[in-house]
Formats: sequence, C-alpha cells, structure tokens
Amino acid sequence: MITLPSMLTRQAQRLQATEVALPLVGRFLFAAVLAPYFLASAMTKMGDGFLGFVKPSLGAYAQIFPRAMEAAGYDVSQLGLWHWAVVVAGTWAEILLPLLIVLGLLTRLSALGMIGFITVQSLTDLIGHGAINHPETLGAWFDRAPDAVILDQRALWLFLLLVLVVRGGGALSLDRLLFGKLQR
Repeated sequence: MITLPSMLTRQAQRLQATEVALPLVGRFLFAAVLAPYFLASAMTKMGDGFLGFVKPSLGAYAQIFPRAMEAAGYDVSQLGLWHWAVVVAGTWAEILLPLLIVLGLLTRLSALGMIGFITVQSLTDLIGHGAINHPETLGAWFDRAPDAVILDQRALWLFLLLVLVVRGGGALSLDRLLFGKLQR
C-alpha cells in the first residue's frame, strides 16, 4: 500500500529532477519570445551610419523622454548630455542584456538588469506616454482580460526573469562553463 508521505516524497523527487531544466527552459523562452522584442526595439533607437550606436535616432529620445522631447519641440539639441547618456545606455542595455541572458553569461546580473529595464520601461509607458490614463493598456490583475500590456504581460516577463535571477543560467550556460567551480 502506498502511503501519502511516500507518494509526496516521490513527487518531490520528480519535481526536484525538473529543477535542472528550469533555467534552460527559462532562457529558451526568453530567447524565443522576449529577446526578439527587445532587439527590434533597440534597432529603432539606433542612429544612421556606422556611429549609430552612439548617435541615437530622434525616435529614441521620443520613446525614452516623451515629455522632455515635447517640451523641446522635438529638437534633440535642446536636451542635455544626461538625456543622451540615458538613451545610449538604454539602447545598449536593450541589446546586451538579452544577448547575455540567451548565452547564459552573467545570467543573474543580466536578468536583474532586465528587471530594472522593464520597470523603467513600464513607468515611462505609464507616466511619460500617458498609458496610465488608458485602462485597456494598464490592465488589472485578476480581471477577465489577461492581455493588458502593462500589468498582465510585464508581470509574466518579470516572473520569467526572476526565475533566472534565482536559479542562474543553468547547466548549459557559459556561466557554468566559465564559473562552474565557483558555483559549487
């Protein structure tokens, strides 16, 4: 006769066996779903020519600093060095952090950086672009519509990244290859 404690022990052992796959699955899902989104978004911020990675487009400033751009009449020269530095850093982060996560290199730090990035992105969308005034964009948790951009979708994004912060890059990662002895 199978007892409840032995059945629970077996289930716990099975669950623990899947724990090894969780970081790999998390990175795969990030690569399949979110990395293309962030890389495409970063490309819209790049300026023209070879130095486009340090000379952001007008759209980059409008996406990241919508109110400042409106106040400056969409003239980038009216903005300061700080605005340029934030736009360039944000663009680079949108490229480098997803690539690091997909490769499994500095996974925990990169996932934590992406959590910060998504938080700032969401606040910019809500406050800077005024999405907070549009209930269909903002959404609400525990409602019947699970597709709102901010609260619903980004909560799932953050959960996926939180798994990577907690579990790391997993067995098939550059982290394990390069720093494996340190992790044990």
